[in-house]
Amino acid sequence: MATLKDQIARWNLSTRRGAAAPEPARATAGSNGQSYVADAATALKKKNSASTGVDFYATKTRLHQKLLARIDLNSIESMTPEQLRNELGQELASLIDEEAIPLNVQERNRLVADLKNEIMGLGPIEPLLADPDISEIMVNGFEKIYIEKKGCIYLTDIRFNDDEHLLKIIDKIVSRVGRRIDESSPMADARLPDGSRVNAIIHPLALDGPVLTIRRFAVVPLQMADIIQNNTLTTQMAELLSALVKVKCNILISGGTGTGKTTLLNILSGFIPQSERIVTLEDTAELQLQQDHVVRLETRPPNIEGMGEVTMRALVKNALRMRPDRIVLGEVRSTEVIDMLQAMNTGHEGSLTTIHANSSRDALARLENLMGMAGITMPGKAMRQLIASSLHFIVQIARLEDGKRKVTSIQEITGMEGDVITTQEIYCFKRTGTNPDGSVKGVFSATGVCPKVSEKTGTYGISLSDGMFEPVIND
Repeated sequence: MATLKDQIARWNLSTRRGAAAPEPARATAGSNGQSYVADAATALKKKNSASTGVDFYATKTRLHQKLLARIDLNSIESMTPEQLRNELGQELASLIDEEAIPLNVQERNRLVADLKNEIMGLGPIEPLLADPDISEIMVNGFEKIYIEKKGCIYLTDIRFNDDEHLLKIIDKIVSRVGRRIDESSPMADARLPDGSRVNAIIHPLALDGPVLTIRRFAVVPLQMADIIQNNTLTTQMAELLSALVKVKCNILISGGTGTGKTTLLNILSGFIPQSERIVTLEDTAELQLQQDHVVRLETRPPNIEGMGEVTMRALVKNALRMRPDRIVLGEVRSTEVIDMLQAMNTGHEGSLTTIHANSSRDALARLENLMGMAGITMPGKAMRQLIASSLHFIVQIARLEDGKRKVTSIQEITGMEGDVITTQEIYCFKRTGTNPDGSVKGVFSATGVCPKVSEKTGTYGISLSDGMFEPVIND
């Protein structure tokens, strides 16, 4: 795993190799806490004043190279991040004074902050990472950086100098977790120290320049009260879901990309008792469980020779030998589905996982398809019987047009009728229209069906609220 010393040394070497002058760039908005969102007027203004951008970025690149040459790589190992940041600030101030660069106080502070971010952080996107309201950062080549705030996507006026600059930042990210990205291995998954998930893809697969996608997670993990306040679900739905986890129901969370499946999985796992041993399995570690007795496992991609890969299926098999009370699988997406279902059906009750699907019925169909991919020569009816006997509930979550996340359905799997898995819906979200501002109107409602599991909750000493399964009556 690369240290800060290693990263600076590699950055120094690559900077000396490619000392070509950077292309004109727009000013990096947001470094002083202002808005990052670009509009047409701002873009036109920046385009008309391109010469200022050339001077600033040329100066920044020149100072960056000189600063890297002055850094004592051995001394920084004994410094704390705060000490190193102060030392860099002093060195940069000296360089600016030596070159007699004509900068006002605001420009000087911005230049120093940008160069600190280049060496200690992730360059231009460091201010975005410091904004807790940003949930996604999408870099489409060095010129276009998009963000997602409150479910809506905006174009920012932040940019990298060029593709080489962006590649250095991507390499810095993946090298932190012992992975690599180059033309022979042009895709990589990684994570940031704060747990944010990172995906990068470069040439020759990305035709218009390197693409970097960062899925942010809250520094303080969301709790059930937070998503109730956000109107993602109701207190009655939350009460039912927490009870299902406590009584060891196997739950599948289904939804599309960016709907909040992992967030909901993390929240539900919070209701697992402290006394139980939990094993989490993920492709890239994202879950932030608060219990003490948690074992976190992560898959490993193959090395440059194509060796050393550890698949999710191998992790599931190994987890069964680790005496887990609960298995929390970040996402089921391949042949590990058969081992997961068998584990749920053979004494590992209370397991939780997610799947990509647009509806509860689609989720069941996808599970069956994934089982077929595992090479299991099993009749279709036998596959569906395994699914029906392993899973107890499916929770469907969706992101609506206005960016709001909603738990649109909670369904209980009741068994089989002939060749078909039968389910009964307990709660649903009924869409009623759209407001003038574009927000979606709708109401959460119980369907009037009392789940079979309500009898089981009583044996665990959990009492569900009276009337929580009565449907909402619209006037």
